[in-house]
Amino acid sequence: MSQRITKSHVLRTSPLRARAAAMAAGLGVSVALGSGVAVAAGDSANAGAVQGNAAASVREQAAVQAESASKAEVAAQGKPAEAVKKAAAKKAKPSWVDPVQKYKLSASFNQAGNLWNSTHSGQDFAVASGTKVFATHGGTVVKAGGNGAGDGPAYGNAIVVRHGNGTYSQYAHLSRVEVNAGQVVATGQRIGLSGNTGNSSGPHLHFEIRTSADYGSAIDPVRFLRTKGLTL
Repeated sequence: MSQRITKSHVLRTSPLRARAAAMAAGLGVSVALGSGVAVAAGDSANAGAVQGNAAASVREQAAVQAESASKAEVAAQGKPAEAVKKAAAKKAKPSWVDPVQKYKLSASFNQAGNLWNSTHSGQDFAVASGTKVFATHGGTVVKAGGNGAGDGPAYGNAIVVRHGNGTYSQYAHLSRVEVNAGQVVATGQRIGLSGNTGNSSGPHLHFEIRTSADYGSAIDPVRFLRTKGLTL
């Protein structure tokens, strides 16, 4: 009989104990979860602070790097950049060139003498006969041939080129004319060979800068070419 009571007691109390244990366990879990949430919240705040500090550090590093890059750029734009510009300027094709190379200036503009009707109308470049003659600037040939290309026999074989800036260049006493009227020529293009034709006391190139295609409109060619950057 005592055994039944014990069993019945055990059977009746076991569910209660189980529920109590479960409630206690649940409470413990809730407490644990609450503590965990609190800890997690604290950790999140700490993490946010850490991230903020890290972001600030990254911004500082970026600013330092940007400043260094700026200094490097400024340094790169110093002497090396100037050297590059000078090298490019040397390689750039000039707008105007000397009509002949390796010359000596002889009779000059407006010089008096018995070889001319009044005064000398151009600049003479003393060179050997057969020296290459170049167009001093790009343009269109408007006169070419003997009899001074229409300016008279004193010039011998001659060429006149019209340039885009309203000026003309003339090349006279040539031994050979290598272009024709109407032909477009480039700056520095070979157009003939120097000689001793016409009223000439020796081989040379007679060169003029004119304001028209015809004789009588010449200006000082040396002074003009110097304004174009040439050093005659």
